[in-house]
This record gives sequence, C-alpha cells and structure tokens, in this order.
Amino acid sequence: MTMRTKRAYYISVALFIGILLLVNFISKDFFVRFDLTENQQFTLSDATKNILKDLHEPVTVKAYFSEDLPPNVAKTRQDFKDLLVEYSNRSDGNLVYEFVNPNESPQVEQEATQSGISPVMINVREKDQVKQQKAFMGAIIQMGEEEDVIPFMQPGEAMEYALTTSIKKLTVTDKPTVGLLQGHGEPSTYDMQQVAQSLSILYNFKGITITDSTGIPADVKTLAIVAPKDTIPPAQLRELDDFLSKGGRLLLALNNVNGDLQRAYGSAVHTGLTPWLQRKGINIENKFLIDAKCASVTVQQQQGQFRVQSQIQFPYLPLLNNFADHPVTKGLESVILPFASPMSYSGDTTKTFVPIAFSSDQSGTATVPVYFDVQKRWTEADFPLSKQVVAAAVEGKLSGGTFSKMVVIGDGDFAVNAKDGGQAQNVQPDNVSLFVNGIDWLSDDTGLIDLRTKGVTSRPLDQLEEGTQATLKWLNFGLPIILVMLYGLIRSQMRRLKRIKRMEESYA
Repeated sequence: MTMRTKRAYYISVALFIGILLLVNFISKDFFVRFDLTENQQFTLSDATKNILKDLHEPVTVKAYFSEDLPPNVAKTRQDFKDLLVEYSNRSDGNLVYEFVNPNESPQVEQEATQSGISPVMINVREKDQVKQQKAFMGAIIQMGEEEDVIPFMQPGEAMEYALTTSIKKLTVTDKPTVGLLQGHGEPSTYDMQQVAQSLSILYNFKGITITDSTGIPADVKTLAIVAPKDTIPPAQLRELDDFLSKGGRLLLALNNVNGDLQRAYGSAVHTGLTPWLQRKGINIENKFLIDAKCASVTVQQQQGQFRVQSQIQFPYLPLLNNFADHPVTKGLESVILPFASPMSYSGDTTKTFVPIAFSSDQSGTATVPVYFDVQKRWTEADFPLSKQVVAAAVEGKLSGGTFSKMVVIGDGDFAVNAKDGGQAQNVQPDNVSLFVNGIDWLSDDTGLIDLRTKGVTSRPLDQLEEGTQATLKWLNFGLPIILVMLYGLIRSQMRRLKRIKRMEESYA
C-alpha cells in the first residue's frame, strides 16, 4: 500500500469516526426511530404526544426491572427503556426515569413489593438445568404527591397504552360521567370489573336508575344499556328519546335471544328496546347467529368406563375477526359474542348506519326457540350466509332535530365478568376494548383507542388463509437459506475480483 493510499485510508477512518460522534451528539436532541411494523407499534400516537406536550409538572417513572433475565424476557426491559427515552424527548425533559434492580438487595425488593409491583416466577436455564427465578417487571409513575402503579409489564403487551394511561390518570382533573342503566336486570358496574377498570382512567362510571319522577342525570353525557332482562316501561323509553334529543349518546348491548347451556335451550328476550330501535330503522332479529368460526364449550363425554371433559366447537359462540375501519373497532383482532343476533337497517337518510362488526363468510341463523345439541355434526349447509352485521355505529337525528350517536351491539354479555350472580370470569381483552372504544367514540374522547388495541392480542396461524399460511411457511424455511447462499456468492465474487486485481501489473 502506497503512502497516498495509507493517507486516504486514515482520513476515511477519521471521517467515519467523526460522523459517528456527530450523529451521536445530534441524537441527544433529535430522537429518530424507523418503524416498519404493520401497525406502527413503535411509533408514538398523537394521543401520547399531546399528553406529553401538555405536561405542566415533572413526571417521574421508577421502573423496577430485574436484570440477568432470559433474552425473551429481558427484551421487555429494553423495549420499556426505549419507550421512556422517547417519552423523555417528547416531553422536553418533563418526564424523567430511573431503573432499579429489586433483586440486588432484600430492602429494594421489599420496597418494590410494598409499592405494588408484583413479582413473577420465570424459568431460567443454567448449566443444563432449569430453575425458577423471581422477576420484577413493573413501574411507579409519580407526579407531585400522586402516583400510579403498573404492577407487571406483560411481555408483548401494549406498553404505550399502559404508560400513557397511567400519566393521563395523574393529569386528568374533571372526569365526565358515563352511566350504566340499572333496574331491569342489567349487570352492575361490579359485574363488569374489566370495563370499569378501563373506563375509570377517563370517566366516572356509575350505575343510574330512571324512575317516573327522575330522568337521566344532567351530568351523564353517555349512557350504556347492557343486557336488560325485564321490559323497560314506555315512560322510560321516552326518557331515552329525550336524552338523545338533547345530544346524549347511547351504547346499547342487547340480548334479543338468550342461551341457557344448563338447560340446553335458547329463547327470545323481550325488553321493549327492539320495537323502540325499529322506529329508528335499526332491526335486531329474534334469531341466534351461528358461525363456523366459533369458540368452544366444555362437555363431558363417555370414553369406555370413564367420563372425560373435552372442548367442542359451538357455533352459537361466534368468534369475530371481520371489522370495519372505524374508531370503535380499530385494532381489534378477535371478539367473542355469545348468543348474538344479527341486525340490519331500514331507516331514512337523516341517520347514518355504519356496520362495524361482521360474522365470517360461513355463518347462518337459528330461529327461537332452539334446543342446543352440543354433539351435533355441523356441515357447510348449516352456514349459508356471509358477513352478517352484529354491531353498528349510528349517527344523525336519532330523536328530534339534534345530532346524536349510538353504538348498537347484538349481544349483551360479551363484556360482563359475572352473570346472574355467578362467579366472575375474565373476558378476553378485545371484548373489553370493543366496549370501551364504543364509549370513547360516543364521548368524543377517542385519543386512547389506538393505544388500547396497539399490541397484538391474538393472531392464530390456523385462522389465516391457506395461501398466506403456505407463504409464511416457505418464507420461514427458505429465506435463511437464500440469504446464506447470496452471502456466499457475494463473498466468492469479491474474492475473485480481488485475485484478478492482484494479478494486474499495476498492483503494488
């Protein structure tokens, strides 16, 4: 190598190092990250940016994360740290954070536990042995004397939603009221614990009762009517019309039919709301929706001398994957509507009826009364219909001349934890998101909708199209091999060119 070549080489190296140092210096003030994920998982939403921009007091995040964890778990810590870096930059320094390892001492571990951070036991492999280790993955968000706790950061969940809602909870001062109608066999707020917890961030969620002498309270802008069992009197229906005529908003989750698995019997439900909705052009059928894509029920079956429990698909529990591009359903992937009914619209142009959730391409209906046969062998002939509407957003002059909104869902139990005084059971996250998104859209506070559904909750491979499955399978198998072969060809070509260059007379 000549002196001139050496000099050029050293200059290039110096320039490269200088550029790296300059980029590192600039990045302190300008945070840039390229997000190539399908749902922009690593791009902050406008809701988060607005909340951070409006911070008038410093917010401190104390993250309790264990160290030396398996790579799949340690990734959660790094993802959360990256998120905090971006939050800090977006807030102009109004958000500060620190990471603490609770496993470093019993005192720090006790501090984390007393603060509400829940430890979990994870499996760690060491020297061909698997042992359990206590791990902390939570955070405390503080602003002034107020604080909120994220007890456990589930790997893969929507971190931005958890962190932004905690900050929002500390900054919001005047929460609007969302009412839950009572007095006709509806579930209470206690029976809808997951919904109540999500709504408590931005709203006061409370039960209200309409009587002949008292209407809907003036502070209620949005009213939810969920799974009434008894008939609502005409006087109270007129109160609902009066509420809409004043610009009020309604979320109606109704059981037009009721399925009783204990008695294996399905019947109609008469609440008075069906004819009330028909007068507005919204028709909910007195039929059960059945769908080839469905959830399962547990049944006992005889196998020899033993009775065993097994899971059997039950088409009366449709599993919805078809959603419109609408704020109420944006980001949803899988919602179960047990014993739902389809709906249609026959109203005039003063209202806009937008279907937002549909059955699959293989669906049908069953007319009440129905006797359930969980052992039935279903065929394609049982599902002659396609994409039946099971939820809709309605806007316009719903009563009088005032603009208003409604969300109508053809099932009332999809977001209820405890039914008929029974034991509370968790409902899947997208069911809760459907309900809470509906309230957000009706209340004109939709900023957190994108965050709530930003993390992927369910994407089973067997529900993808066959062509997509095959493509993914071959990409997963063939792409690494192709990349290795390309790398080998490029290396071989570079070496061949280098040998040719060395054979030239001018090479020194």
